[in-house]
Amino acid sequence: MRTTQPLTITLPRDLAQMVKDKVSSGKYASESEVIRDGLRTLAARDAALDRWLLEEVVPILEDARAHPERLLTAGEVRKNLSDHVRAITGKSRSGP
Repeated sequence: MRTTQPLTITLPRDLAQMVKDKVSSGKYASESEVIRDGLRTLAARDAALDRWLLEEVVPILEDARAHPERLLTAGEVRKNLSDHVRAITGKSRSGP
């Protein structure tokens, strides 16, 4: 049984040229290899984003919902950021 499936794709000229350049460089044997590698990289990025959301963002959101008294107002966040920048740069920031 065949494990690949042929597809016809249309790319903008700059991306098509990038694929051709990758093959010409010798790093890839074919245009299909370039596309496969790009799709694997996209899948890995999507998986990393999903992991980050599930492992870091969701727990923080759940904690914020469970303990709203710990949340800062927008004004408190701005002040903390200004204080932090001032501590790093040694400069005061003018403005609201």
